[in-house]
Amino acid sequence: MNNVKTISIDEIDEDHYLLFDVRSPKEFEEYHIPGAYNVSIFSNEERAEIGTLYKQDSKEAAMERGLQVVAPKLPSIYKEIHTKSKEHPEKKVVIYCARGGFRSQSIAQTMNMMGMDTLQLDGGIRSYRKRIESAFRKMVAEPRNIIVLEGHTGTMKTKLLKELQEEGYPVLNLEEMAGHKGSIFGNIGEHPSSQKKFESSLYERLKEIENSSSIIIESESKRIGRAIVPDFLLEGKYSGVRIHVELPFHLRVQYICNVYEPLLHKDEIVEAIHKLSRRLPPSVMADIQENLKALHYDKVVSLLLENYYDPKYDYAKQKYDSECIKLSSQSYQEMYSEVKKQLDRLLN
Repeated sequence: MNNVKTISIDEIDEDHYLLFDVRSPKEFEEYHIPGAYNVSIFSNEERAEIGTLYKQDSKEAAMERGLQVVAPKLPSIYKEIHTKSKEHPEKKVVIYCARGGFRSQSIAQTMNMMGMDTLQLDGGIRSYRKRIESAFRKMVAEPRNIIVLEGHTGTMKTKLLKELQEEGYPVLNLEEMAGHKGSIFGNIGEHPSSQKKFESSLYERLKEIENSSSIIIESESKRIGRAIVPDFLLEGKYSGVRIHVELPFHLRVQYICNVYEPLLHKDEIVEAIHKLSRRLPPSVMADIQENLKALHYDKVVSLLLENYYDPKYDYAKQKYDSECIKLSSQSYQEMYSEVKKQLDRLLN
């Protein structure tokens, strides 16, 4: 019988509750409720073993094996939760697992037996997912104005968005959320997010800017690394006001080299270029390979921009017929100032 008190996801806020996720490290890494601490009762391998037992043998066999695994860990689990709780005495402890089942219930019961007033999250992290899905449906039903920042590869759009967000503009930095720079080279130096982690980051950011009638995004494809962008943002990309930024070619090349740090990621860059080999003329590929061997990365970037990325971008932008504000600058700071002027006009 479950005598543990539960709490709904709608009642939880970071100021009053301390969350502990007792799922496996792999589950936690895929996504988790922001601010939660991972105190796994099963390792990834133990979870797989117990799951197999449940499917191939019986629920009882799985629970018995689970008890054998967890029992020796209970003192250290209690100590970890208790120690963290003492650091935040103003907050109440909440335990969650995948669906509000046996894992979180057993740990919450143990904490209560040890004198800690502990709650179990009703529905587990699945209740958080349902909240995200509900918020996205609301975005479809009540769309906001979309302002799209666009431009050729290397025009520092991601840098622009980051600085604009820091100044308080209603930016959705989708590449940052996806952990990917949005091209064949996009995973270099990054840690791509799962779809659920991406959607969690998107949801949390949308909450932060919920009072804004407009959203600023970069022009992205439907997929950024492992993440798929929701349709409500893609549709807004085609209908929203566009701000097209241009910078001198040499600044674009320099910026790309600085961002991707080719001397630190030689193998990944060679692998990515190999994937493009069928899309480039043999003579261009030969030139790229020669410059790669000589470590002339600025020339490699120039060849890729001239022969692949710029033509690809110019072709794709023909699909858009919404209002476009074109800004051409000689420096990043000049461009940033011009973009801010246009945004202030559009947002007011």
